[in-house]
Amino acid sequence: MKPSTRKIVEAIVFLLIFGAVFGFLGHRMGTSQMLNTIMKTSHDLLLNTCFYLMGITVLTGALGHLLVEFGVVNMLEKILRPLMKPLFNLPGVAALGAVLTFLSDNPAIITLANDKNFSKYFKKYQIISLTNFGTAFGMGLVVIAFMMGLGFGTGAMVGLLGAVVGSIVSTRLMQHFIVKSYPQYKEEAAAEIAETATEENTKQENILMRALNAILDGGKEGVGLGMAIIPGVLVISTAVMMMTFGARGEGGAYAGVAYEGVPVLPWLAGKIDFVFKFLFGFEHPELVAFPITALGAVGAAIGLLPEFIAQGFVDDNAIAVCTAIGMCWSGFLSTHSAMLDSLGYRHLVSKAIGAHTIGGLCAGISAHLFFMLYNFIQTMI
Repeated sequence: MKPSTRKIVEAIVFLLIFGAVFGFLGHRMGTSQMLNTIMKTSHDLLLNTCFYLMGITVLTGALGHLLVEFGVVNMLEKILRPLMKPLFNLPGVAALGAVLTFLSDNPAIITLANDKNFSKYFKKYQIISLTNFGTAFGMGLVVIAFMMGLGFGTGAMVGLLGAVVGSIVSTRLMQHFIVKSYPQYKEEAAAEIAETATEENTKQENILMRALNAILDGGKEGVGLGMAIIPGVLVISTAVMMMTFGARGEGGAYAGVAYEGVPVLPWLAGKIDFVFKFLFGFEHPELVAFPITALGAVGAAIGLLPEFIAQGFVDDNAIAVCTAIGMCWSGFLSTHSAMLDSLGYRHLVSKAIGAHTIGGLCAGISAHLFFMLYNFIQTMI
């Protein structure tokens, strides 16, 4: 097919799909009500979710820079280093990547991986698996802080344990896929041994100035991260919500208010509701919207939760599962390709996505099992 013909075909297919989706929503809701709902939902998400998330990212960004500035990150890296080999089959220095991505976002691991003084400790199959390893901890502090801010501290901590399980599964599975397809990567070094340059500490500021600069720099980065979250929350969350919730007017009529829609996702999830109840302990099929959204953007996924809470869909178990899946997947569909491309292994994107999909599901299942164990212990005490 010629490129010009392909573009015409793509345009026609897009218009057909676009017309079918909005035609369906407009037919069920009414065109004016549908448009009003889209605008009001995105506006409410911007004011009550995006700016709230930005507040969290600014505070966590400032905290992250303080931890780096005063050596807490290095201390944590030394504490976690003995766990890297037995759990993740990675060198001890990989712990630094886990801490940095937890404090920031997925791509932070790539900055380290491209540093020869860091990558010299890795074999090729290990350095490639850092894409999965780092993603499983990306935006972890933001997700947990958000969940705790909603009043679900126990669920957030249980979810963190589930995310760790998911990260182990994803990382080791990715390593297995790589070695199976490219056995030579198991022995080849990721980088030549680089000479470590001696760095002189040129900082002459006192402790107060160092703390102030760290807070301001971290807060500035937090603003950038908060701004980056906005498109995903507004576009993806609005679309998902319009496929999740029903009419909210009197007598079941559509009133054109925020958070209305046609409950397609709950209808589909209801057909296999027993699966989600068995795996995750979800009592409401609407909750399946969270993991679907987390595939593309975890910021958009956690933006769904306030409305879920208002509808009475959320309990501690749901928060634990959502924390685990949200933190582990962390929008990997939108970042894995770019991350592997930066490392020079874009041809392994499909393997990374497959491994991480399985890892995220294992994270949610583990969180549910951990929460059941927690409840059992509580009843025994």
